[in-house]
Amino acid sequence: MTQNSTIHDLLVIGGGINGVGIAADAAGRGLDVVLCESNDLASATSSASTKLIHGGLRYLEQYEFSLVRKALAEREVLLRNAPHIITPLRFQLPHRPHLRPRWMIRAGLYLYDFLSKRVTLPASRSLRFAPDSPLVSSLRNGFEYSDAWVDDARLVVMVAKQAQQHGAQILVRKQCVEASEEGGIWRVSLMDTRTGLVDTVRARALVNAAGPWVEIFSNTVLPQKKHEHIRLVKGCHIVVPRMFASPEAFLLQNSDGRVVFVIPYEQDFTLIGTTEEDQLGDPASAKISAWEIDYLVEVTNEYFKSKIAKEDVLHVFAGVRPLMSDEEESASEVSRDYTITLDTTGAPLLTIYGGKITTYRRLGESALEKLREIFPKMKGDWTERASLPGGDFETQAKLSEAIAMEAPWLPESTRQRWVGSYGTLCRQIFAGAKELEDLGQDFGHGLSAREVDYLCGNEWAEEVDDILWRRTKLGLLFNAEQKGQLESYLARHRNP
Repeated sequence: MTQNSTIHDLLVIGGGINGVGIAADAAGRGLDVVLCESNDLASATSSASTKLIHGGLRYLEQYEFSLVRKALAEREVLLRNAPHIITPLRFQLPHRPHLRPRWMIRAGLYLYDFLSKRVTLPASRSLRFAPDSPLVSSLRNGFEYSDAWVDDARLVVMVAKQAQQHGAQILVRKQCVEASEEGGIWRVSLMDTRTGLVDTVRARALVNAAGPWVEIFSNTVLPQKKHEHIRLVKGCHIVVPRMFASPEAFLLQNSDGRVVFVIPYEQDFTLIGTTEEDQLGDPASAKISAWEIDYLVEVTNEYFKSKIAKEDVLHVFAGVRPLMSDEEESASEVSRDYTITLDTTGAPLLTIYGGKITTYRRLGESALEKLREIFPKMKGDWTERASLPGGDFETQAKLSEAIAMEAPWLPESTRQRWVGSYGTLCRQIFAGAKELEDLGQDFGHGLSAREVDYLCGNEWAEEVDDILWRRTKLGLLFNAEQKGQLESYLARHRNP
């Protein structure tokens, strides 16, 4: 075991969106921050979302007006600060009178517009579906409204880079296995999950942002501290070949009260979800069940001319949300808002319960306001007007034109993917290259050795899944042989 005599201000446990958001905000205020994640960044819930930055139209029925208003305000902030990984998305909502009356939906959409501070997005409207609509012909009327799409895992990585740029240390594959208090200071043991070696880190305050593991971590590593009980809710998604050519997404109502999103995904695919069921046991065991696949297929087929079968499912994923335990019977009705507690009996402990990817930045501000009691001299709010790394440009179209001038030899498909993943940071990948061959080995679908080296050297990627599913979504396209070539390349570079 190695021990460093340094006493840091803040140690954040958890490399999901809430953890990196708090780390970035704290580092930008001048605090000495360390973040540890036992796996890869965004390896759990934060890469298994519906990929939306939204207020949550359906939450209005649960009278979550404050949550919706907060999320809608953040939608504009994030569209401005991360134009590479967050883009506007128009939704169509087919009307089925036996589920909800027209006046109710129209009133909800009016309230949705009223609660938001729309700058870039158009207002909602009624519409009549054209004969060439992808929806079945019996669906003639509906509504349209705006939200935004996000590459969720890349958002986590970009916020981690923002934290690093302000001096935070980001430690991946470092599991917190023990924590004790010594004279009001935390003494924490971090085990490298690759080598088994243990380091000791000391910090003035500890943040439990372990997401679905927040209560497990409290019970096993911090039993001396008080904590709240949470309810784990599993949400599952399926990915199928592209069902329709139009760019709109769809919000489908179902007779059981749930809603299902059907979203154009990664050019050639359609993302469908989500189910919402209580998750029992370890969050790591969460998997989509056969009935959940059948459910999503059945709901989708009720609405679309183009039918899908379970055999069409190319990819599935399940994420677990840690929500505050309440008396709601239905998992879909449990509040998505967050709760933050600060325990100052002994060494300070800040604990994060719940939250949405849309409101991560506001959650970070709220967390730091609570920590001001511990760090009264830290700086004030700053993240609202701060572009995320790579987001310092006007539009994707203009940036793509500029990159095409700088690297005319770069294939259009790769250029567009880079612009939508890295923004202006993509220049670091092709810096000094004069032709495509300068990017080194092509593993398939435009993934080059130069890009892989960039991801390993600048974005904490180490394993095949880090690259193919979290830094990119090329896992949807890679075959077994291509994955093997990438694994061999990574192995050589891990052990030169």
